[in-house]
Amino acid sequence: MELSYLTKLRIAAAAAVGVILIGILAWPLAKPADPFLPVLSGNITLVSAITLAALAFLAGLAAYFIAWPYGREIGIIAVPAGLAIWAIRGGSIANMIQLNPSLAHREVLFASLKWEPIFWLVIVIIGFAGVLLGQKILFCPGPEIKKTDDKSKSDKYINAAVAVVGSLLISQFCLGIFTQDIRLFDTKLGSVVAQPSAGQIVFAVLVSFAIAAFVVKKFLNANYICPIIASGFITAFITTIYIKKDLLQYTAEQWPAVFFPRAVSAILPIQMVAIGTLGAIWGYWLAIRYNYWRQNEIWEQASKEPAKQGFL
Repeated sequence: MELSYLTKLRIAAAAAVGVILIGILAWPLAKPADPFLPVLSGNITLVSAITLAALAFLAGLAAYFIAWPYGREIGIIAVPAGLAIWAIRGGSIANMIQLNPSLAHREVLFASLKWEPIFWLVIVIIGFAGVLLGQKILFCPGPEIKKTDDKSKSDKYINAAVAVVGSLLISQFCLGIFTQDIRLFDTKLGSVVAQPSAGQIVFAVLVSFAIAAFVVKKFLNANYICPIIASGFITAFITTIYIKKDLLQYTAEQWPAVFFPRAVSAILPIQMVAIGTLGAIWGYWLAIRYNYWRQNEIWEQASKEPAKQGFL
């Protein structure tokens, strides 16, 4: 089940819509006053937020028609692709701490970042809404995926909740493995990690959410929505577990501002949601492809078996 060149072109075009409309044209809406600071929702005015939501909807709608007849499957990448440009274009959490390395500032900073991913998740969802409108205007069934799920509504909700929690735990575990940079020994914490580069964060978040989406699709038959929802809550999860006052105080007293007790706490909310969404979609379709390959392999083995028996 190899992608055709035309399908790859549709994917590139849908991503380009988001990159152009949001990543480039809408950049003034979120551009930090200091180029070394990251993009934060707290710095976006209400008018800019409404404008961004409208552009996200338009990007999803346009991407649907550009990627037609697979608009629903491909058009959803437009908005996260555009936000991903913002995610790597700005500064880092370490840059903000360097401006004011005091303990009080660190506490306020991480508290403000705790629920910020919800804002970016809403923007992604608005982009999905644009895709759904495009589907109502010009419907195409797209690739058929067989469903064998006869569960009741309550069972489906429970399965979805388990998939979200599972995605949260799997992605958090994988992020701890893949989010790496200079690591130095510390007698109390074991080690501290320097602010990872933007490229390292992109790799870590993309792969971590792809693994989470693959696993929940494979074992729970859940779609990419569950790990995408998890991307909106993982920062709060990480902050609650790792960002303790005593750890912040110790790190502030003993180490430069670019070092963190856990590397995952150096990932920006917009990076979690934008890149995590792309990873979740990628992992979901990898699972679909893997299941397709396994089914065909089993069918081929079964078809060869009678021939072997007849020969013997």
